[in-house]
Order: sequence, then C-alpha cells, then structure tokens
Amino acid sequence: MRKIGCLGIIAALLVAVGLWVAHGWKGEGPAARPIAFTVPQGATLASAAARLEKAGAIASATRFRLQARVFGGGGSIKAGEYEIPAGASASQILSILQSGKALQRVVVIPEGLPSVMVRDTLMKADELTGEVATPKEGSVLPDGYSYERGDTRAAVLARMQAAMTRYLAGAWKARKPASVVASPEQAIILASIVEKETGKPAERRTVAAVYSNRLRLGMPLQADPTVIYPITRGRPLGRRIRQSELRAKNGYNTYASAGLPVGPIANPGRLSIDAVLDPAPSKALYFVADGTGGHVFANTLVEHNANVKKWYAIRRARGEM
Repeated sequence: MRKIGCLGIIAALLVAVGLWVAHGWKGEGPAARPIAFTVPQGATLASAAARLEKAGAIASATRFRLQARVFGGGGSIKAGEYEIPAGASASQILSILQSGKALQRVVVIPEGLPSVMVRDTLMKADELTGEVATPKEGSVLPDGYSYERGDTRAAVLARMQAAMTRYLAGAWKARKPASVVASPEQAIILASIVEKETGKPAERRTVAAVYSNRLRLGMPLQADPTVIYPITRGRPLGRRIRQSELRAKNGYNTYASAGLPVGPIANPGRLSIDAVLDPAPSKALYFVADGTGGHVFANTLVEHNANVKKWYAIRRARGEM
C-alpha cells in the first residue's frame, strides 16, 4: 500500500510539473507593449530566457527553458535583434528567436536629397556601424532601405548605389526618341534639375520637356537650383540668390552658361529619371509658380511674362513682396 501511495504521489507531482510547464505555452504573455530584444552571438537559451524574464516578455525563465525543451522541436535560437509583440506567448517568442528573421530598420532617402545629406542621414541612422564618405552626387536611388542592427553604413550605401545603377540601366533601355540626353550620365544630371524644380509628380514630364526644348535650342536652362548647388552642395541656401551668384561661372550655374551642368545637383528619383527619358509632348519654354505648389507653363516669353505678373500679384497679396 505504501508503494502504491508513493507512486500516486510521484504521478501527481509529475502531472503538476507537466501542468506548470505547459501553462502559458500558447496563452497570452505578460509583455504590455512590443519589446526590442537582442540575442548576441553565442547566447544560450538559458541566458536568453533570463533576459526575456527581466525584459518582461515571459513570466519565468525556468518555465520557458523547460517549455522550449519539451515543445520547441529541438531548434536553436539565432543571433539577431527581434521585436517581441505585446502579449506574445512563450510559443511565439521561441519561434521568433529560432526564425532568424531579425528586426528590420529602415533608412529613408527622399527624392532630390543631395549626397551631403544622404551621408548625414546614414550617420544619424540608429544601430548602423562605421563611417561612410559622401557618395558621388546622383549615384543613390531615393527609397527606403531596410537594415539590421550592426550592419555597416558602407554596406547600406552600396545597396543604394546598386539600386540606382540597376534602375538607370533599365530606364535608359526604355528611353523614347523625344529624350534629348545623350547618355545615362546626362539623364541623371537633367533628372536632378527636374527633381529640384517641382514636387508634383504630374508636372515632371512637362518640366523635363521645358528643359529638353531649351537644350535643343541652345537656350540657358536658367534653373535656380543649379545656382545654389555650388554654394551649399545642395543644402538649403536660407536666403535669396544674389545677382553676383547668378553671373558666376562655375560649371553648374545654368544662368551663366548654356547646356547641362558638369554634374548632378541631387539624387533624382525614378519619376524624374523617367521624365527626362520620356518628356511630355510640349513646346513650352518657360514655367513659373502658380501659387498652389505647382507651375504654369508658357510657349512664349510674352505668355511667360504675363504669368510672372500673376505670380507676383499672388505674392504681394500674401505679404511676401
């Protein structure tokens, strides 16, 4: 009878331990909010469990280790930075740590950002490592680029530049006969001017047409951003352009010299590249702001001067002049 009693106690204890181990395996966990959690290289399940408990992702490190051994399928955890969702169960957490699908961070390069500010953006990006030089102007394709903690800035920049190389190659093959540029390099130069001159996607092909028409006629492009670029390398000027700067011959200023600048003045996006390779069917030679964030276009100087007067009237009404 005593042996049966002992066996019963042992059985009861085993059941109790089993219930304790199983409890919370697939139920809601204690994390009140998402938790960023890093598994260092060489970390053990025991060390990860202790840190998960300290972070509030699990209730018990001991229980989690036992659950992982009983229910975890034998897979090992992988180094990386992960996001543990709020309320994640022990089962979900182990799956995340075994998946190797690390938390992805994103660095965003807006269309028209100059290269000095591309470098600024990379240097400020959280959890990237290493130094990076200012990239060649026009070599980066504006977009969002994902990365993991510990990635190098140089590696992320290389992906940005490879993306531009791929996109430009495809766009150049698809260029239309109306395009005035003679090489992919010229396409980037003109696209960078189009990018800086309008923020409206619907206008890009027409702005590209204006500059294409001017290039065919040998007219100066007279693009203000080309005056600013050699002064600030693309950073905001913060004041009006001076008359002396409009007359300066420096290879970029398209008021002082006809033709394209010696290089790009920013990193143009896909739509601006496409626009210069397929400009709108327009005879326009001029454009000026219309007061709504867009522009009004004109084929003749007489029309343009009338549009400029309207723009000045808008600015005076706003108290800007």
